[in-house]
Amino acid sequence: MEQINKIYGINGPVVTIKGASGLSMMEMVHVGREHLVGEVIRITDSATTIQVYEDTGGLKFGDPVYGAGAPLSVTLGPGILDNIFDGIERPLKAIEAKSGAFVERGAEVSSLDEERLWELTLTAKTGDYLHSGEVYATCPETSVIEHRCMVPNGLEGKVTHAAPNGKYKVNDTVLKLKDKDGVEHELSLCQKWPIRSPRPINQRLYANIPLITGQRVIDTLFPIAKGGTAAVPGGFGTGKTMTQHQIAKWCDADIIVYVGCGERGNEMSQVLEEFSALIDPKSGRPMTDRTTLIANTSNMPVAAREASIYTGVTLAEYYRDMGYHVAIMADSTSRWAEALREISGRLEEMPAEEGFPAYLPSRLSEFYERAGLVEALNGSQGSVSIIGAVSPQGSDFSEPVTQNTKRFTRCFWALDKALAYARHYPAINWMSSYSEYTGDLSDWYAANAGADFMDCRKQIIQVLNEESKLMEIVKLIGADVLPDDQKLIIEIAKVIRIGFLQQNAFHKDDTYVPIKKQLGMMKAILHLYKAAQGIVARGVPISKVTETGLFEKLVKIKYDVPNEKLALLDDYPAEIDKSLEEL
Repeated sequence: MEQINKIYGINGPVVTIKGASGLSMMEMVHVGREHLVGEVIRITDSATTIQVYEDTGGLKFGDPVYGAGAPLSVTLGPGILDNIFDGIERPLKAIEAKSGAFVERGAEVSSLDEERLWELTLTAKTGDYLHSGEVYATCPETSVIEHRCMVPNGLEGKVTHAAPNGKYKVNDTVLKLKDKDGVEHELSLCQKWPIRSPRPINQRLYANIPLITGQRVIDTLFPIAKGGTAAVPGGFGTGKTMTQHQIAKWCDADIIVYVGCGERGNEMSQVLEEFSALIDPKSGRPMTDRTTLIANTSNMPVAAREASIYTGVTLAEYYRDMGYHVAIMADSTSRWAEALREISGRLEEMPAEEGFPAYLPSRLSEFYERAGLVEALNGSQGSVSIIGAVSPQGSDFSEPVTQNTKRFTRCFWALDKALAYARHYPAINWMSSYSEYTGDLSDWYAANAGADFMDCRKQIIQVLNEESKLMEIVKLIGADVLPDDQKLIIEIAKVIRIGFLQQNAFHKDDTYVPIKKQLGMMKAILHLYKAAQGIVARGVPISKVTETGLFEKLVKIKYDVPNEKLALLDDYPAEIDKSLEEL
């Protein structure tokens, strides 16, 4: 690296160089004698502005600045999974081994283990003509994920040399490719990609396959598609992080990228402990075998927090291009927006609403629009689903981050403080949440869950809406004045709320519920509702109906019917009819 200029001004994470610097916009730089990582964010004829991704304490006027000659990029190759990175893809395990429990400034550690040997199988041979994105080698990255090495974007040509199958390090040359200009390129197991640029694809596909999470309130009422986007807004203590944990543990994505963006250190520690101890239900192997974590906690440099979600989505796109379905959990985008606000303030930019920069909406859209179900350059299908937590102050959903996030996501799971305090989890409010994917996914549900799934869902939502209207009356004049048919609606809605929407993450049969069981539970509840309507219409008091114990019995279906014995659900309609006939 060649010294190109010296520091003129320092304002927190923002460093200024005076005069023409020779640097490019978005170029990665190394600042000071400790070579702190930074990025060029503004260039004028009189000054160049750099945001530094590490603590700038100790930097002084006149310290050198070096240009890297390339944008801020991540290294993509085997070794990403089962690893923990900071916001700019530095491996925290390797840093801990080198410098102890704290990340020392200017720590230069390779993103991937350069000494580890990978059992490589070459799928390309001498004489083959390869295009961008085509797979030329594979290796088992973990026990459940096969890593596929792909030709970098913008490169194509004829294979002039292919190494034999065997063990190789990530930087070993395993393939030589001669392009149409006669230039020979050496390909290893890894490549680099700038984090702020979306990876290229052939085409976007229609997202019509749901991301099954095993959480009834999501899968049934507010589903998200593979390649979809969802926002999880909620105030402090409403369970945003725990909801994302449950989705990360149980959703049917092949790979999970979890970005802890500005969260408390103890929460990230809990994620690390839980994920390392959890056994993946699909493979029987540790959950970490298909997970990568990006930990950028609230006590880490604020500028790196801004970069962390781009790092996370770039890693997700890389595995998407291999043909995998990837789910990325961003926890939380509010902390990311606060980092934008702080850097914007240091740059003395004109603030918009609540001090956030005017470009907050465009930055949010850039992030969420990198989700999608796509056909990759090599013809394989993969997806990136983005689930972003939002932490509005005081649970105020009218604040800018929540409102702008709603513009760019098609799924809104609004967490309710009252439900959380009542120990109703997931605390997703069924009156203020919505999903725009329902129509897109109806054909899949009809084919894979049951032809009547969407009809049952519609009836469940109708009961909940009617209960909401009735509770306004009950608050004013009490429940005793309601006629029996309306009292029945309140009783059935209670069964839906407690027996169906509320879920126990610590119960082996209730932490994850297959879609067939969700349909069976809805059918049983609606069967009781229709049968009880007939009984009440014939003059039998609602009190007599509730004394049968059927309502309590249906609340316990989630525990009484194991996930592997769904045939037991078929017994409920007959039992309901028999009990009500005796009345």
